[in-house]
Amino acid sequence: MKERKYEFRKRLEVVHKPDRRDPDIEPGDGEIVIGSDWQIVISRQAGPLVLQVAKDLQDYLLVSMQVPVMLHRVSQIDEMAAAGERVIVLATKEELSGVSILDIADLSGASEVPGAGIPAALGSSLTKPRSYRILAAGSRIVVCGCDDRGAGQGSYYLEDLMNLREAPFIREQDIVREPIFSPRMAHSGWGLDRYPDAHLNAMTHSGIDAILIFVEDVDRTPEGYQDFNYLVNRAALYGLDVYMYSYMTNRKHPDDPGAESYYDSTYGRIFEACPGFKGIIFVGESCEFPSKDPNTTGILRLEWPADQPQTKPSPGWWPCYDYPEWLNMLKKVIRKHNEEAEIVFWTYNWGWAPEEERLKLIRSLPEDITLQVTFEMFEQIKHEHVTNVCVDYTISFEGPGQYFSSEAQAASERGIKLYTMCNTGGLTWDIGVIPYEPVPYQWARRHAALIKAQADWGLSGLMESHHFGWWPSFVSDITKWTYWSPSPTAEDTFTAIAQRDFSKEAVPHVLEAWRHWSEGIRNYIPTNEDQYGPFRIGPSYPFTFRKKVSIPSSWHALFGSQIVSVPYEPAEGARQSLGRARYDVEIASLERMAALWRQGNACLEEALGFTSARKQEEGSRLLVMNQFIVHVVQTAIHIKQWWKLKQRLFNEPHPVMAGAILDEMEQLALQEIANAEAAIPLVNADSRLGWEPSMDYMTDEAHLRWKIAQVNSVLEDEFLNYRKSLALTDASTHQ
Repeated sequence: MKERKYEFRKRLEVVHKPDRRDPDIEPGDGEIVIGSDWQIVISRQAGPLVLQVAKDLQDYLLVSMQVPVMLHRVSQIDEMAAAGERVIVLATKEELSGVSILDIADLSGASEVPGAGIPAALGSSLTKPRSYRILAAGSRIVVCGCDDRGAGQGSYYLEDLMNLREAPFIREQDIVREPIFSPRMAHSGWGLDRYPDAHLNAMTHSGIDAILIFVEDVDRTPEGYQDFNYLVNRAALYGLDVYMYSYMTNRKHPDDPGAESYYDSTYGRIFEACPGFKGIIFVGESCEFPSKDPNTTGILRLEWPADQPQTKPSPGWWPCYDYPEWLNMLKKVIRKHNEEAEIVFWTYNWGWAPEEERLKLIRSLPEDITLQVTFEMFEQIKHEHVTNVCVDYTISFEGPGQYFSSEAQAASERGIKLYTMCNTGGLTWDIGVIPYEPVPYQWARRHAALIKAQADWGLSGLMESHHFGWWPSFVSDITKWTYWSPSPTAEDTFTAIAQRDFSKEAVPHVLEAWRHWSEGIRNYIPTNEDQYGPFRIGPSYPFTFRKKVSIPSSWHALFGSQIVSVPYEPAEGARQSLGRARYDVEIASLERMAALWRQGNACLEEALGFTSARKQEEGSRLLVMNQFIVHVVQTAIHIKQWWKLKQRLFNEPHPVMAGAILDEMEQLALQEIANAEAAIPLVNADSRLGWEPSMDYMTDEAHLRWKIAQVNSVLEDEFLNYRKSLALTDASTHQ
């Protein structure tokens, strides 16, 4: 069925999937069965977050497991123990520390005498924020959080267990779990800087604990007005912090007269108006200032005179020696209003610069800030006889890159807190208009590399998406399991989730599909011209000949087509081979990628044959996305072939030879038209395909039909006129 534009948002707002319960499943030995005679109990003193979590669990049991339960607030937790009720207790360790009776004989691992109270030991092992302990035995399930957010994560863990079991059964257990990374920051997948309550709820269920919002001024984002304090308060209700991502212009050097009052009137004013921001993200291109570093122009990028050649980078693209001075100024004006505000300094824009210059900056940074380094970028990778550079952002290379490793080591030596941009929300710029990349084995390689980076260099926090946003999926589920300790092995998690989403019989086929796609993405070679071209918008990318075209875009989109480069041509750079040398290698690699994707799709179709009707919709949607991905890859292959043919044509003086090349181009154009036409039913079936928060729709049916018309105009107009020009040259003069 055809979805209307933005209809995907209805699906995003379903936090608890209906009817997850399999009525044919029976409880096993040692499993507690949660039925309608159970209750959820919280303290009357519980804060708004724990109350929200309790109501959420009640909703989950009703909607997903078809079990209605009562929710009670009690003056003392021990009130529920009077008659041996079947209860789920949600509380913090402070709330449980003074309980006098909780029928502890009914709890595994309890050794104290009944009536002596639940000892501090119940939560004494909980020292890490958001950690939790779960005690489950008999007619009791106790979720004890280190804090209110821990109680929430413990409750969501119960949901995860029941989802995998496909029944309201919890095995008897006593387990303590801790998050491996914090913060886990992400942008909205609902809309740029838009966070409906349901989306916030889904994010916290997934283990994310912080959101990001672009900020230009008080209550002002690039898209317009937003009440920042209201967002901070709503996010807190779901256990989420809010980080400000600076989109502000900085016109003064910290040495300039009046610099402090200037920055106090910008950043200081924002934190005065909204002291609840957890911190602020600074990245070169959106926080450059008029640096005095002689390696730069000293002028903001957008203010460089258009009529003058630029031979030095702008300050936002170089590790300027005076960034520490600038950061100290910002710390002063911000922490005047929020002493705990985190200053996150991201070196994304100058990872290409000499290592000596980059590390010199890190060794001079203030120690009370946080360094953020992109995990995989700037790595030079050999493919056959050519060299490519790993551009932002990709999962084709799991990382870490040398840029990250060198700066992480320097940060570790300084004792500076370390974060990374890693995109483990599930999406990168590999393919710009899909919700997530379904390559779990490759994501698992990145997860392992990130955990190793924590052991090696103290990596503690993650930025998991940029403005392409976060989307709940089986990939985000795998990521959540990985980022908590203890958790099952990756392979055990894959098997459990495949069975949950399909069936036990389908598991081998699902895992094989995942392997094919995960190997396929390793054949993706990220380049700037591809990530700003055919891979950004897929089959709607125009195939130009000599006429310039402008891709239509929505009036309300932040970027629209501004971040799509047309016409297609190599983005040359000194750290990679020339496009003319690279393209044959890249085409061959993408052809392998497409073949592997098709094999994965065939495996998924087999899996759907073993899948029950209640799971068919999700499985079919996964197949549609992966069929769309094949068309995206095919467009990238075609446009490289198109570019090569254009170069030959424009350098071929012989009219007959040129006509033959034109014939090849015409056949290629017809193939690409067919490729675009085949994508139309796919984007119609899933309104999320072809959309990205900052661009809005770029590959919907309208854009695909625009592209088809554009290519037809090349064939019917430009090629016709070119052939007429060829006919005016006497072929006999070219031997």
